[in-house]
Amino acid sequence: MPRILAFLRRPFVLDLRAMALMRIAVAAVILTDLIIRSTDLEAHYANLGVLPLNVLYQYNWNPYQFSLHAITGLWQGEALLFLLAAAAAIALLVGYKTRLMTVISWLLLVSLQNRNPLIGQGGDDLLRMLLFWGIFLPWGRLYSLDARSKVAPTTYTYFSAATVAYIVQLALVYWCTALLKNAPEWSKDGTAIYYALSLDQLLMPGGRLLYQHYDLMRWLTFATYYTEMLLPFMLFIPFGVTWWRLLFVGVLYSFHLGISLTLFVGLFYLINMASVIGLLPPWTMNWLDRHIRTRAQRLGPHLARWQPSLEQWRRLPFRLRVEASWQRSSGTNRLLRAMRETVVTLLLVYVCWWNMDSIARPEWYMRDPLRWFGYLFRTDQHWGMFAPAVFKDDGWYILDATTKNGQHIDLNRKGRPLTYNKPYSVMALFKNDRWRKYSENYLFVSNAYMRPYYCNYWLRIWHEQHPSQPIRRLDVIYMKEVSLPNYKASTPTREVLCSCETEPVQPAEQP
Repeated sequence: MPRILAFLRRPFVLDLRAMALMRIAVAAVILTDLIIRSTDLEAHYANLGVLPLNVLYQYNWNPYQFSLHAITGLWQGEALLFLLAAAAAIALLVGYKTRLMTVISWLLLVSLQNRNPLIGQGGDDLLRMLLFWGIFLPWGRLYSLDARSKVAPTTYTYFSAATVAYIVQLALVYWCTALLKNAPEWSKDGTAIYYALSLDQLLMPGGRLLYQHYDLMRWLTFATYYTEMLLPFMLFIPFGVTWWRLLFVGVLYSFHLGISLTLFVGLFYLINMASVIGLLPPWTMNWLDRHIRTRAQRLGPHLARWQPSLEQWRRLPFRLRVEASWQRSSGTNRLLRAMRETVVTLLLVYVCWWNMDSIARPEWYMRDPLRWFGYLFRTDQHWGMFAPAVFKDDGWYILDATTKNGQHIDLNRKGRPLTYNKPYSVMALFKNDRWRKYSENYLFVSNAYMRPYYCNYWLRIWHEQHPSQPIRRLDVIYMKEVSLPNYKASTPTREVLCSCETEPVQPAEQP
C-alpha cells in the first residue's frame, strides 16, 4: 500500500528550488504590473478618474469584497499603497519574511484588483491564485534571505496538499478555458484564430504576418483548442514525470510566446509563464542550480563591499531587535500539519466546485449562500478567454472634440485634426492593456453608466494640459467594424457612445 501511495503522489511532488524560482518570477510580475498601473494612478484609481468611488460602490461592488485602495479617492493615497505593495513584492522576490510578504502581497493585490474591476483580465485571476496558494507553499525555503538562517534541506523534493492544489489549479485554467470554447469556430470550423487576428485592437506585428496564412491559422486553431484540452492530463501521469513536465512547460512556453508576438494581451503571457516554473523537475533544477550558484559566487566580491556599511548599521544605538522563539513538541507539529493539510484540501474542493459553474449543468452550480468566501478571499475565477466565441465587434475610438472656434480635433490622437480614416495600428492608440480592456468594457450597454466619467475625464485632462485651446463639446465615437469571414471587409459604422459639453450650445437660427 505505501508503494502504491508513493506512486500515485509522484505527479504532485515538487522541487523546492523550482518553487523558489516561481516565487521570484511571480514577484517580478507583480512589480511589473505595479509599474504599468502606476502610470494611471489618477485615471484608474482616484475620484478624478474614470471610476470614482461612489460609482464603484453603486455598480461594481460586492458586499463581501474589501479594498484598501477604496479608503481614499486621492491619487496620493493610492501612490502610498502602490509603494507598500512594491516593497512587499521586493521582499518576496529576495525571500525576506517570505510567508508574511506573500500574505501582504496577496492582500494588496486583491485590494488593487477590487478597486477597478473594469480593467481586469484573465491573467489577474491567475496571478491572484498563485499568491493565494503560495501562502501554503514553502517557496521561501531556498534562494532567499530566510534560507540563510536555516539548515539546508536534506532533500529538495516536497509534497503536500498545497502542491496538489497548485497543480490542479494549473490544470483548471486550461481545462475550463477549452471547455468554455464551445462555439463551432473552435472545434469544427477552425476559424477562431482568424477572427482573433481580425481584431485590430489586439493585432500585433507578428499577428499581421500570420493573418496572411489562412490554412495555418485554421491548423493553429485546432492545435490551440486540443492543447488546452489535453495537455493538462500530462500533469497527472505518475510515471515519467520528469519528461511529461518538461514537455508541458516547453509547450506552454512556446504557446504563450506565440500569443505575445501576435496578440496584445498585456501581462497575460508573462503570468502564465511564471505560473509553470514551479513544475521544473529536479533534473532541470540541478543544471540551473549550478549556474545560479556560479553567478552568486561571482557576485560575492561585489556584495562584500557593502558589508562594512551593514555592520555599522547593526551597531546603531537606536536599532531595536525583538526575538521570540518556542519549541513545539512533535505531536503539536503533526497536529498543526494535519490542520493545514485539511484546510488546503477544503479550499481546493471549493475552488474546483466554483469552476464547475463554467462547465457543468446548472444543478451542480455552487449555491449563492456559499459564494461569500470566494468573493471575500477572491478565489472566484473564470477562464473564458476568447470563449465561447471570439468577439466580432471590432473597431476604433475617436474622441471628437469641438473647440471654441468650431474646429474638430481627435483627443485620442493627441489633438490632431479629426479624421474618420482607420489608423494603420488601432492597437497603438492604447497606452497599455489596461486601457484596452477598459475600452472593451466601455462598449457594453450594461456598462453605459461608465461612459460620462470617461468623457469628463478627457475634457478635464485636455483643459489642464491645453488651457489656451478650450473645448466646448466632446463626443466619444466608436467606429464599429464587424469581423467577417473569408477576409471580407465590412463598412465601419459611426456610433456616438457619449457626449459631454462644457457650456450650453446655442441653437442655430431658423431661416
